[in-house]
Amino acid sequence: MYFGMSARMPQCKVDLQFASSMSTLNQRSEMPVSADELSAWHFREGALTRLIPPWENARVIRTSGPLANGSLVVIELRKGPVKIHWHAIHDRVEPGKGFRDTQQKGPFHKWVHEHRFQPLESGKSTLEDCVNYQEPFPPFGRWFGAGFIRGELDRQFQFRHARTFNDLRRGAERPSRSTKSVAISGATGMVGRQLAGFLSCAGDSVRRIVRTTKGARDGDILWNQTSGEFDLAKLEGCEAVVHLAGENIAGGRWTEQRKKLILSSRVDGTRQLCQALARLKNKPKVLICASGVGFYGAGDDKQFDETSALGKGFLAQICKEWESATQAASDAGIRVVNMRIGIVISAQGGVLAKLLTPFLLGAGGPIAGGRQGMSWIALDDLIAAITFAIDNENISGALNATAPTPLSNRDFGSVLARVLHRPFLAPLPAFVVRAIFGEMGEELLLQGAFVQPKKLLDHGFRFDFPKLESVLRFELGRMKKNSTSTTEK
Repeated sequence: MYFGMSARMPQCKVDLQFASSMSTLNQRSEMPVSADELSAWHFREGALTRLIPPWENARVIRTSGPLANGSLVVIELRKGPVKIHWHAIHDRVEPGKGFRDTQQKGPFHKWVHEHRFQPLESGKSTLEDCVNYQEPFPPFGRWFGAGFIRGELDRQFQFRHARTFNDLRRGAERPSRSTKSVAISGATGMVGRQLAGFLSCAGDSVRRIVRTTKGARDGDILWNQTSGEFDLAKLEGCEAVVHLAGENIAGGRWTEQRKKLILSSRVDGTRQLCQALARLKNKPKVLICASGVGFYGAGDDKQFDETSALGKGFLAQICKEWESATQAASDAGIRVVNMRIGIVISAQGGVLAKLLTPFLLGAGGPIAGGRQGMSWIALDDLIAAITFAIDNENISGALNATAPTPLSNRDFGSVLARVLHRPFLAPLPAFVVRAIFGEMGEELLLQGAFVQPKKLLDHGFRFDFPKLESVLRFELGRMKKNSTSTTEK
């Protein structure tokens, strides 16, 4: 029920009574798996999460169950202060072949979207999306907004096909196609939500570790962080655990109270989880625990890898204690991977989301000269790296989750400005950063490190987005037209 890109191909069938007023979009792309596998990906729980474009402020708020004739999905779209609820109902559902969704309520006057999965002799398949729609407020919508709407639809379906292609190829490349049971803490956060969606679409069973019963679903694992108690029965049998939960480091100035909260949420929370895992009869084979490249401290022009020593500062101390808190799991024979994550690039949140407004207003520029390192990673590459670490029994200990091309702050901002077609002329002096953000600004904005993912590369991991410009175009819907695969050669 999402948005599409125009392509030169046969037109969709349109109901005769609407033919004179309906617009048509088609997108057709070759996919790297069979039609049955392509269909299965779309029918699994995480598909909607993976298909919502990251630059859109949208979320799934209700589904009536598995994809079937008559099933309903409700998505909330936010455009500035305006909330729009989009209701769509499915019919013509044929596993292995396709399905259709029709808008019951939403932003368009009419919307009918057919998803088709067609086999190829090569064993691969084609994904075809065919959308017939009528702009809002006819006939004025067509007179005044058709071009803008068409452009937005083009961006969104181009993204959908690119992500679907990449996810399917990633799944096909996994060393073992057998499904796994994976528990995720922080599953409602930016990374956890997309990781859960990716794993679900790949056929894995995902269990969320949650800290409140509000919004909890069947199968969720309750964690009372005050008492340190877990629903151990539901943790039994999980083959992998991914621990992402923790207080937002950039959520406010680092007062002494806030620093204690940040440290406690990571160290105490990780220790509680690891002690619970150690008590299980059927322990997970692997624990992937988030850490950060802040472990290395400030590095000027020096390059760091997993063999580099601990740096100085509050972030380095947090990372050290955070990683040490996994000892109980390691002592219990669980393979532990301490994933030192760089700046995660996603339009849904984090650094990129915070930079967009000033850069779009033409107020982008280097911070304090711009020499400090920015070690970053695309969200989808981070998800792939986590999955790679789950699957690869030879990976343990520290693991840098960063792209192989870290940039200086100046170069990072220059690339973002180029993608947005904006100037890069407004520097932010160091004294202003210190005055506004204090110690947090000193470590997060004025310092940095150039970190290399040596262990990932040594084990043969392939990045879909090794260059910053490619991931920015993907996340912001500014890819080159007719580009489906986003992998750089």
